[in-house]
Amino acid sequence: MIRNRPTVAAALLLAALTALLGVLLHGNARGSGLLAGYAGAWALFAAAVAVLRRVPGRSVVPLLVAGAIAVTATGLTAAPVTSTDSYRYAWDGRVQASGVSPYDHAPDDPALAGLRDEWLFPDAETCARSETDLAPLDAGLCTRINRPAVHTIYPPTAEVWFLLVHALSPDGVRHKALQTSAALLALAVTGLLVVITRRRGDSWRAALWAWCPAVPVEAVNNAHVDVLAVLLSVAALAVVARHRVAGGVLLGLAVATKMLPALLVPGALSGARRPHTVLAVLVPVAATVGALYLPYVLLSRGSVLGYLSGYAQEEGYDDAGAGGRYALLRLVLPDAWAVPAVALVMTAVALTVWWRGDPERPWRGALATTGTAFLLLTPGYSWYSLLVVALAALDGRWEWLSVALAGATAYLAVPLVGHWAATAAYGVAAAAICAGWWTRRPDRPGLPRPRLRDEPAAHTTETRHHA
Repeated sequence: MIRNRPTVAAALLLAALTALLGVLLHGNARGSGLLAGYAGAWALFAAAVAVLRRVPGRSVVPLLVAGAIAVTATGLTAAPVTSTDSYRYAWDGRVQASGVSPYDHAPDDPALAGLRDEWLFPDAETCARSETDLAPLDAGLCTRINRPAVHTIYPPTAEVWFLLVHALSPDGVRHKALQTSAALLALAVTGLLVVITRRRGDSWRAALWAWCPAVPVEAVNNAHVDVLAVLLSVAALAVVARHRVAGGVLLGLAVATKMLPALLVPGALSGARRPHTVLAVLVPVAATVGALYLPYVLLSRGSVLGYLSGYAQEEGYDDAGAGGRYALLRLVLPDAWAVPAVALVMTAVALTVWWRGDPERPWRGALATTGTAFLLLTPGYSWYSLLVVALAALDGRWEWLSVALAGATAYLAVPLVGHWAATAAYGVAAAAICAGWWTRRPDRPGLPRPRLRDEPAAHTTETRHHA
């Protein structure tokens, strides 16, 4: 009975986490209530993972998977709560199904008026009485799609996914089809993480993804396509050490889903010092991205980059004085220096990871480059950090989850209290990561000195005596 106490405790914490997430999402919580509830969910998540580490080995995977299913399912209990991005996904799928390139027209373009339906484009009466979540159009009309005057920003793998989900979506429940498909992707990530971590005898690490509140909220409820990029990224890092070409293809698919996985390239190249080894990864990445873009280039009359440059400007990534970006750098540097500082630091980190990274653990270098980019850029959208959550689960360095929590704080708290909340959250994340690095230093005082390769091991009896 005593041995089962951690299992029971973990199950109870999971039940509480599932209930809280269900109430938050199904109750359509907003503002400070959502922020407080989400913070509580993260606290329960941390406690559940801590207890899981004391669960008997044979019970870890069944409990982890059961918890993953329960936590993930909470994202299906309501329509999207904190983001309207999935409505753009549905529109892009519908446009493609009609034989039109999604890059050629903005949603408000009259040329596509015949594709509008009441779900994405409510009638004038609904528009008149609605105050939130609907973007205005001409003639008193509106749409659920955000930024309806701009072209889509999503790369080709994402667009193919939108088309596939549209083809499989029953009329009238299209947001549920997007959420359900995202839930399946999230569970697939969990399964892949379990396989990878179980080989190393540390299956509990998969819970850092499987039970993380960001997964049901951002990957499932909001149905962000980032979860597809995460699945492809984890698969790429899992195979690239043994099969570089296959890893490069998978990484190319990930990059062509959300661009952010391009930060994983130095990790995928960890320890690859010979030119042919480097090219064995880079060429498949570039070829895959190019091959996926080519059909859309041929089909489209305009640029297939869509609103990418406009988005970067809107979010302040090209101007250190706007949008709360580069918040930590702006504490110590003039605003004009922030962008060059990011370029310099990221180049140094990427080269270090490539040259000195562990080729058997490419996710470790990938986590370093991706996490560092987040700390430097301080993005305001919480779903971007789903990739960091998965990388932290692969490597077991739980302190990097503070980056995901900082992103959630920035997204939910900044509208309530201002940009200082994002600065404080990312500052705490940076401190947590530095503390984690310090405690793991092999030469930290109080830790046994690692044995050199050619140094004979101490005699067993001496070791026992001095212990």
